[in-house]
Amino acid sequence: MLELNMASPPAGPPPPPTAPTPPGKEQQAAGVGILLQISMLVLAFVLGHVLRRRKIYYLPEASASLLIGLIVGGVANISNTETSIRGWFNFHEEFFFLFLLPPIIFQSGFSLAPKPFFSNFGAIIAFALLGTFIASIVTGVLVYLGGLTYLMYRLPLGESLMFGALISATDPVTVLSIFQELGTDMNLYALVFGESVLNDAVAISLYRTMSSVRSNDSSGQNLFLVILSFLETFVGSMSAGVGVGFISALLFKYAGLNVENLHNLESCLFVLFPYFSYMLAEGLGLSGIVSILFTGIQVMKHYTFSNLSEKSQHFAAAFFHLLSSLAEAFVFIYMGFDIAMEQQSWSHIGFIFFSILFIAVARAANVFSCAYLVNLVRPANRQIPMQHQKALWYSGLRGAMAFALALQSVHDLPDGHGQTIFTATTAIVVLTVLLIGGSTGTMLEALKVVGDGHNGRLGEEGFEGPDIGTGPSYDEATSSGSKLQMKLKEFHSTASFTALDRHYLTPFFTSQNDDENPDEVTQNSGRTRELKSHE
Repeated sequence: MLELNMASPPAGPPPPPTAPTPPGKEQQAAGVGILLQISMLVLAFVLGHVLRRRKIYYLPEASASLLIGLIVGGVANISNTETSIRGWFNFHEEFFFLFLLPPIIFQSGFSLAPKPFFSNFGAIIAFALLGTFIASIVTGVLVYLGGLTYLMYRLPLGESLMFGALISATDPVTVLSIFQELGTDMNLYALVFGESVLNDAVAISLYRTMSSVRSNDSSGQNLFLVILSFLETFVGSMSAGVGVGFISALLFKYAGLNVENLHNLESCLFVLFPYFSYMLAEGLGLSGIVSILFTGIQVMKHYTFSNLSEKSQHFAAAFFHLLSSLAEAFVFIYMGFDIAMEQQSWSHIGFIFFSILFIAVARAANVFSCAYLVNLVRPANRQIPMQHQKALWYSGLRGAMAFALALQSVHDLPDGHGQTIFTATTAIVVLTVLLIGGSTGTMLEALKVVGDGHNGRLGEEGFEGPDIGTGPSYDEATSSGSKLQMKLKEFHSTASFTALDRHYLTPFFTSQNDDENPDEVTQNSGRTRELKSHE
């Protein structure tokens, strides 16, 4: 990313000879670089397995991968390794966004049981959309005011808001792995997962919107246009993802690919459709993350997957789980190595210190204000308890998404500003992943949100309790003998999305019979994928 400064015109003595590297030498350097990457991946997986077996939660797998990258990168930096080898470890945000991120996001949506996600969908949307917007604005304004009062390095308002947008992207990998190991409450798991995955897409959309506003020298009077542009991006991305998913469902329903000699073609097409959704949204200037997430969680899992043969179902579940695991480990190794190799701007320690404080304040404003609004519309037996709110606040780690956006800001912002933001983000990522991620298990036990009867596997079963959904539970009729209440129950069940899905969408987009229950099909598919993921 920094190779552009080699193009300066010669002045004074001639530059060092720039003879082309012999092909054999270049191939050898590439081999050494790739060998080192594979070695670090092997070490990360082995170390992660040992940590899980010994139930050591102070060093999660993501933290271990980050540490491996930091250590190897530090050694390579000290030993002054050849630049031809070091070039294989530059963290390119384009590579991250286009190749590493899609399988992680798709697998996150594809493997999640739909009941906990959609039962809490209203709360998830509140935290992800409204909450991220609040956190971004609060952080940006506080950073701007901190600069005005000389507490920290001063950034213009537009760049402060860009920093607030990128640093509001939370990373679920570290926290959710601990949640699964400890058997945390599934309502809390669904909230943390849904909020953090959608939050990444929202943060990217906000960052790009703020960057566009800044580059056009827009003023505060365009706030309405900023919000409108963001909503347009989000809704357009979601529509693109759902549309691609429905097309894939119809293709697999009518193409007749689920026969014995076409399993390979069927599996290949199923693997390609999520990438098609992601790249379509990116090509249209939308958010590929939102598109591929809704392709996975809302359509391809519920409809397309049901049209696959059993052999292809097993392959698809295992393939995406494998690809996601490799991508997650590689992202943290990649990030740790690049942090150690990149030049950092440590001259503004005050900016880093106050940014951490402002992020904690903004995260609190996000979680507690949105939880208050959600609890206003929820019945008393479905309130988000304060323990869950505190866990949500504590779980706001920063990871690869914030790091990639910060690296992009180095090129987007004028001299000094982008580098300062990148250094601050680097410090925040390392701090949150290593320290906060390592103490998450202790925090969950202190809040008493583990071992409370929900510590089974985080699947769809067992998520039927009365304290899950965002709307009223129709099984809780106060007087079951009332004909009026029975009519209301019948009306609600007919008008619900489940009824629409059962009577219209599932028969149209899948090969199931009309009398089959799509929830049962989804549960069976979820069990198949979950069994594969635990093997």
